[in-house]
Amino acid sequence: MDTRSWLVGLGWVVLQMVGGIGWGAQEAPEWKVGLARVNITPEGPIWMAGYAARNKPSEGVLLDLWAKAMLVEDQSGHQGLILSVDLIGFNREVWDAVVERVGQKTGLKREQILLAPSHTHTGPVISLGGESGYAMPEEQQKVVHRYTEKLVSQLAQVAAAALADRKPARLAWGWGVANFPMNRRQFTPGGVILGVNPSGYVDRRVPVLRVDDAEGKLRGVVFGCACHCTTLTGQHYVISGDYAGFAQEHIEKEHPGAQAMFIAGCGGDANPYPRGEIEHVRQHGADLGTEVCRVLQGKLQPVRGPLRTLQESAEAPLQPVPPKEELEKLAKGPSHVAYNAKRMLAALEAGKPMPPSFPVPIALWQFGEDLTLVGISGEVLAGYVLRVEKAIGPLNLWVAGYTNQVFGYLPTATALAEGGYETRGLYGQVVGFFAPESEEVVVAKIRQLAEKAGRKLPTP
Repeated sequence: MDTRSWLVGLGWVVLQMVGGIGWGAQEAPEWKVGLARVNITPEGPIWMAGYAARNKPSEGVLLDLWAKAMLVEDQSGHQGLILSVDLIGFNREVWDAVVERVGQKTGLKREQILLAPSHTHTGPVISLGGESGYAMPEEQQKVVHRYTEKLVSQLAQVAAAALADRKPARLAWGWGVANFPMNRRQFTPGGVILGVNPSGYVDRRVPVLRVDDAEGKLRGVVFGCACHCTTLTGQHYVISGDYAGFAQEHIEKEHPGAQAMFIAGCGGDANPYPRGEIEHVRQHGADLGTEVCRVLQGKLQPVRGPLRTLQESAEAPLQPVPPKEELEKLAKGPSHVAYNAKRMLAALEAGKPMPPSFPVPIALWQFGEDLTLVGISGEVLAGYVLRVEKAIGPLNLWVAGYTNQVFGYLPTATALAEGGYETRGLYGQVVGFFAPESEEVVVAKIRQLAEKAGRKLPTP
């Protein structure tokens, strides 16, 4: 475990030993919370997301997939909806469709809806007919399209069910520590590869939000972990939520009647360790679930209102389009770079313009003075956690990745200078590579939103 993560864990242990902060018995619940869930497991074989090398549809189910909703309402009536789903992520088209359908069912606006995919690599491809990034047969494209259309409807229905389920509630939160996330940016004489880097930074914190009813009984828990859901590999063709799904299952077995929900952290450069076997995914899920249950039994910090929900985009600059000769050279290089180089060449030949920047969606939820939840879109590298801490302060802070729209990796300036898989650029309908300056633009937008939401900020 790296020194920083060890200190975070030690600090939380000390907080628990000295008693932490608890609710007074006389304090009335100031929240209303509604919870709902729906099974979204594909009904038959379907093309799987996460590993482009797969060459056939799924073959059975290891663990059911779920979409779970939590509707939070403060005393003024302002509402926020978290939709956690055991899926790889949403492109812009699907995100827009979900927001529209949920809005029709609930009246909620985009900034009040936070999509939180687990980024499992053993779930189905999600697409409404646009470019999916997977070379699958036409019949499977139709299967994926039908599944996604049904999914959008299911997410709207589960959101409406959570809205109808609102009951008085108290919120409290704390931290745990995960030991299995491993930095995967391995440095070699030939450059950075996808491997194992024990000395590399990962965010090992496990944020835990507890939801109690008016009598103090646990109703729900939202927790996070900053690590790819890639315990299972491209050799596996069974549907599951990977370690995040097994962790949720573990928590719900330990606390019957409670709903467990997962929010992925900034784990774009972290893999589970060890990985590759069914036994590994069960063990990581059990370990994470056990840690969440431990935190639930400790002294937690109350989370009070009011709630503010914001969502804006940071116009992150892209690198200038390389000359055609350089693109042709890149197209013959490593596959992760060649993918975007070939797409750029095709765009040049077709006369299509390539934008100078890309709008990175940023969500920020402010719970009174007790908690700030930052949701950064994309496959966010762990270094962003340190940058956000410095920009808006490290206390009462939860930084998540993959929220709302997954458009590709969001690398730090350091990672871009080092190279490696996580610098591969955008995927989907937009082509390009992020410029080093994109990090500053994203962090500046987060600070701007935090200030707008009323968080007390450190002096720059």
